[in-house]
Amino acid sequence: MKKLMSSFLIGSMAVLLAACGGSDSTQGNGSASNEGGEATEQVDSKTIRAGIGLNSEHPQYKGLEKFKELVEERTEGAIVVETYHSGQLGDDRSMMEALQLGTQEVTVPSTAPIANFVSEFSVFDFPFLFPSSEVADQVLDGEVGQGFLDKLEDQSLVGLAYWENGFRNLTNSKQAVATAEDFKGLTIRTMENDLHLEAFRALGANPTPMAFTELFTAMQQGTVDGQENPYATIYLEGYYEVQKHVSNTNHIYSPFVFMMSKTFFDSLTEEEQEIVSEAALEAGAYQRELNREANETYLANLQEEGMTYTEISEEERQKMIEAVQPIIDKYAENIGTDVVEEVYSAIEAAQ
Repeated sequence: MKKLMSSFLIGSMAVLLAACGGSDSTQGNGSASNEGGEATEQVDSKTIRAGIGLNSEHPQYKGLEKFKELVEERTEGAIVVETYHSGQLGDDRSMMEALQLGTQEVTVPSTAPIANFVSEFSVFDFPFLFPSSEVADQVLDGEVGQGFLDKLEDQSLVGLAYWENGFRNLTNSKQAVATAEDFKGLTIRTMENDLHLEAFRALGANPTPMAFTELFTAMQQGTVDGQENPYATIYLEGYYEVQKHVSNTNHIYSPFVFMMSKTFFDSLTEEEQEIVSEAALEAGAYQRELNREANETYLANLQEEGMTYTEISEEERQKMIEAVQPIIDKYAENIGTDVVEEVYSAIEAAQ
């Protein structure tokens, strides 16, 4: 009986040891077996959560989809890109803060909210700074533009490329705006940016900072008379439903800055860093082209939807420039005259 029990215990221990040995082997080489019994390698992918405030039809989001396509293809799935539109991950400022904390990987804000983190970026919100998108390209893609991207690193952010929001234009529900005097008395929603607020006050308007997500309702209810954004945003957000007039004020050329969490960027291999950097630039070139084509189309669409379009003459635009010049001078001093002069010199050279 004792011999039989001993044999049973020895056999049971052998089975147990074999089972444990098999488990260690599987975990040790990082592989798992599929149904056919063949070992397959398990690869852990890295995830980029990329969020923007605009909707899924905007060229900005199309650019984000292009970035996803390029990164996932070139890393063979080692990096997965999840894209979020319409402020699903928050507004520009909160998403930038998430990048700093390392809880989000990518966002593509306009320069206005970036100025809250790096004050020198305010120069890109100077009214009537860039005469054309082509000049903006040359300056932003050159040495001066790179210098501004480098400043983001101190804020735990990595600037990888400039995309395009475009020239901002005015809409309102009260009257056609053809002259500098026509701004007077209009309540205009602006971004939470002191330079923008002071510039509109200098033109005689009553600027009101407001979250982008609240804007449509505010115009619908008459809380504000109008707003300013590129044509693509005006059309795709359906502002023609609550606005009667649009003018090509072209008062600010607004770049987007494609940025990544420094914490995440530093966690990538050198090869992966090169891939995401190149993808941000390539997707940016694609996005700019889409944006420029879209703005031409969307202006025509706004008029088809019943909005009255008013062309601003060069003479009247010059009066607007003169009206805001004291504000530009004030902020040039705050930012640093050397920084501002460098940008203006680059613009002059590009022209």
